[in-house]
Amino acid sequence: MMRRGSRFWLWADCELHCRSHDEVLIDGTIIDVQTRVSRKGRTQLFLGVYSKDGLPLYEEAHDDLPNDTMTTALAWGVGRARAKAADSLSHTNSASESSQAISSNKRTSSA
Repeated sequence: MMRRGSRFWLWADCELHCRSHDEVLIDGTIIDVQTRVSRKGRTQLFLGVYSKDGLPLYEEAHDDLPNDTMTTALAWGVGRARAKAADSLSHTNSASESSQAISSNKRTSSA
């Protein structure tokens, strides 16, 4: 189950119809993209990237995409969410590699 961040709750409005795209990537990362038309006729978009445990890694909301339909906004948002997920994965891997290198150095120096 995903734990939504504050950006989602500020964007959420259960009275508006929305279209969504949910996807689980090969590493277990979850992307959630939603688009809707506001009461004022504006195309809006939310995208979220969540860890396999459901923790928010990245959330973004757009209140007005003036040149987009719901379909084009959703397609753009899915691409952006995938890119953000890849960024999160690379940062996680490099942080993990850095901590492994530090651990390796500590073991070597204490031996």
